[in-house]
Amino acid sequence: MAGLFQMLVKATRPARKRLRLPAVPALPGMKAPASKRMAAGLARRKTPQSRPPRPAPGSFIADSFACPEGQISYRFYTPAGSAGRRMPLVVMLHGCSQTAADFAAGTGMNRLADELGFLVLYPQQSPKANIGRCWNWHDPQNQARGKGEPAVIAALTRHALRLGRANPSRVYIAGISAGGTAAAIIGAAYPDLFAAVGVHSGVPMGNIRSLRSAVSAMRGKRGPGSTARLPPQLPTIVFHGDSDRVVHPSNAGGFLANLERSRPGPLTCRIASGRTERGREFTQRSYQNRLGRTLLENWTVHGSGHGWSGGRAAGSHTDPAGPDASREMLRFFLARRRGGQGPC
Repeated sequence: MAGLFQMLVKATRPARKRLRLPAVPALPGMKAPASKRMAAGLARRKTPQSRPPRPAPGSFIADSFACPEGQISYRFYTPAGSAGRRMPLVVMLHGCSQTAADFAAGTGMNRLADELGFLVLYPQQSPKANIGRCWNWHDPQNQARGKGEPAVIAALTRHALRLGRANPSRVYIAGISAGGTAAAIIGAAYPDLFAAVGVHSGVPMGNIRSLRSAVSAMRGKRGPGSTARLPPQLPTIVFHGDSDRVVHPSNAGGFLANLERSRPGPLTCRIASGRTERGREFTQRSYQNRLGRTLLENWTVHGSGHGWSGGRAAGSHTDPAGPDASREMLRFFLARRRGGQGPC
C-alpha cells in the first residue's frame, strides 16, 4: 500500500446519497396513516421479498447492493462442490489501493473456501467514497452502529447471508490495513452479526476522530487513550509484521489493551514461535480467560512489512514467505460460532 499516507491525506469523506423509499399512498376511503396502528396495518399488507437465486458452486460473482445508508459493489464466492448445507460466511475487507478481486487473489481465500467449505464476501470501496479506495475508518460517521460504512457493510452481510443461504451463527469479518481497522470497528458495532474478527496490519479501536489522529496512530504515536470500561470483545486474531513501515507494529498491542479494558478477568498468555519453510520467523501469543477460551491471538511476523502474511504473489501487498494468515484465521474462525462457548 505504497503512498498510504498520501492516500489518507487526499481521502474524501463518503458522499453516498441516501435512498428514499416512496411514500405509501392512502387507500380509497382511508385516512393517511398517522398512527402506529395504521402503519402496522400497512406493513402487514406488504408481500415478502423472494429470495435471490443461490449462486452456482464455484462461481465468483460481481454485483452491487443498495440500502438506505448507501450502495456498494462486491464480489461473492460460492465454493466448488458446495451442497445445500448452511455454510459459514467470511467477510473480507481489502486495503487501500486494492480491489475485491485483487484481495481475493492475494489472500487465496477462495481456494481455502473450496477446501474447507465456506462462503466469501468481498465488499469493494468506491473511489468516489475515497480516492485511494481506503475505508474511511478515521471518520466518526463510520465508527458506530447504524450509520456510514459499518451500516452498509452490515446490511450487505445480511444480504450475503440470504444469497448464499449461510449459517447466521457463523459469520466472520477480517481485513488488512484500513480494511483490518474497519473490520475491528464493524465487528464491535455488530456483535449480534459477527462471531469473530481478523485484523492484519491494522489499527485498534481508540480515540481517533480525524485524519490527523489516524495518521498519528498509524505512525505509533497514539495520544492518551480512554481508560473507560469497554463491552466484551469479540474473539480476535491479529497479524502484524514487525518491519511494517505503514502501520507501526506497536498497534498490535492495542488489541490486548482493549481486551483488558473489557475486564475479562485474569488472562493466561501462551507463547509459541516458529519458522516457515521460506525462512520467515514468527511469534504467536494466545490470551485465554479462566475457562481456557482464547479471546485474542496475536501473531508477530518477524522481518515482514505491510503485506498479507503467506499471501500469493498474484495479488498486491503480500508476503509469501510468512506464515499463512488466511489459513490461521480460518482455523480461528471456524472453531467459533456466535453465542457459542467452544469449538463448533
